[in-house]
Amino acid sequence: MEALRRAAGAFYERLPEKEKKLARKAFKAMDKNGDGQINLREYMKYLKKKKVTDLTNQSIFRALDKDDNGSLDFEEAFLLFYIMQSGRALFCKSCTTFMPGAYFSCSQCFFRVDAESTYEICCDCYGGKRYTHHGGATFCDNYTLLRQSRSAMQEAPLTKRNKVLENLEKPRRIVILTTGILSMFDDVKDGVGDHNSNDGGSSGLDCNIQ
Repeated sequence: MEALRRAAGAFYERLPEKEKKLARKAFKAMDKNGDGQINLREYMKYLKKKKVTDLTNQSIFRALDKDDNGSLDFEEAFLLFYIMQSGRALFCKSCTTFMPGAYFSCSQCFFRVDAESTYEICCDCYGGKRYTHHGGATFCDNYTLLRQSRSAMQEAPLTKRNKVLENLEKPRRIVILTTGILSMFDDVKDGVGDHNSNDGGSSGLDCNIQ
């Protein structure tokens, strides 16, 4: 979880100031009793409203709660936002445990566009052979698959490679992730609009949370 926590923190630091303000306003809207912390009840209510039932398990809340004080501060809550919108809400297909770090995927399923699932399993289930999958499956950890993806792209014909690169253009991917996270803050859209005149040049906030 710590590596994922650092990634979320680094992502937040690179957000424009107006979007950081929006995230803070969203946190306050989530904090129904106004004590500056998100308790378990507020956490559950928020996720049910967003229809993200996979993360309602109390073990996820405890994992987010870095200082183990029974509530989430802003940094801990932003990690939740990051997990939800960066595609990191991954659970082992065998034991259903949350996988914040390294995990294994079936490489055949990973590279097949028609596969229903990339079949991710935790390190414990893979090492202990506690899973059931198709015969002849080859498993690789997520970092190895990332490198293999690059190798496969480099070996592809130039025309196909350029097409893939157009679809995976870095700035575009960052924008998608940013707007995806900010779309989770729709709860405070009206509130942000009410404060635009006081923020000085923050009228563009509404454009990021459509």
